[in-house]
Amino acid sequence: QLQLVESGGGLVQAGGSLRLSCAASGFSFSTYAMSWYRQVPGKARELVACIMYSGRGTNFPDSMKGRFTISRDNAKNTAYLQMNSLKPEDTGIYICAALSNPDCSSAVRSWGQGTQVTVSS
Repeated sequence: QLQLVESGGGLVQAGGSLRLSCAASGFSFSTYAMSWYRQVPGKARELVACIMYSGRGTNFPDSMKGRFTISRDNAKNTAYLQMNSLKPEDTGIYICAALSNPDCSSAVRSWGQGTQVTVSS
């Protein structure tokens, strides 16, 4: 059974850093793309970044470019989201997703439960 478990969230002051982890099991992790999304109450779930099976990553929102980095360790079946220079508007639930193909154009096949990130001003 495919399972995604996020960790690493918490409360941090503005300007601080967090590293989120997504531990995957139940599928061939190294052959699928992985993504991170952010959910804020009252807003649509937002794609933060995606990484192809090969390790090539892409960040999407302009507000996160240069601050967030997605990576993966296929040997550990884990995807990461390094978040630096955090801002209060980065607050939200960060959710890991496994995609249905090796590339980032494919649909999400499974979601994690999410980890809360709160950035105080």
